[in-house]
Amino acid sequence: MKNKTVSTWLAFLGGPLGLHRFYLHGWSDTLGWALPIPTALGIYGIERVQQYGLDDQMSWLLIPLLGFTMAGCALTAIFYGLMPVEKWNARFNPEADADAELGKTNWLTMLAIIASLLVGAISMMGSMAYSFQHYFEYQVEEARKISQ
Repeated sequence: MKNKTVSTWLAFLGGPLGLHRFYLHGWSDTLGWALPIPTALGIYGIERVQQYGLDDQMSWLLIPLLGFTMAGCALTAIFYGLMPVEKWNARFNPEADADAELGKTNWLTMLAIIASLLVGAISMMGSMAYSFQHYFEYQVEEARKISQ
């Protein structure tokens, strides 16, 4: 029996590590094992910025992976939290009644949805702004090299 509130919070807080996937689908879930890869690459990109500075080209490719993974997991948390009770129980609790308590939305679920919306939007916009800014700065610098 899978609880909607628990899975929503797991997708929000532990989503980049795949915890919500393991909770809902078990330890054999391939996507659950794949989610930590872009998370780790994004953290490595942050470490590269600390070592080599903001001009490191590899970092502006790696850091958005963390942000997009966080945004995707926040979207998943919103999707889980807003799923109707009947659909939740049919998908994750097939042996329970259609209106079982585990699939109902409560105020803790709504708090997870609100937090996911806030953090997901910030991480998505921040990742896009960071990567686009550095990409266009790189393009301007390359254009200067060509023109000289």
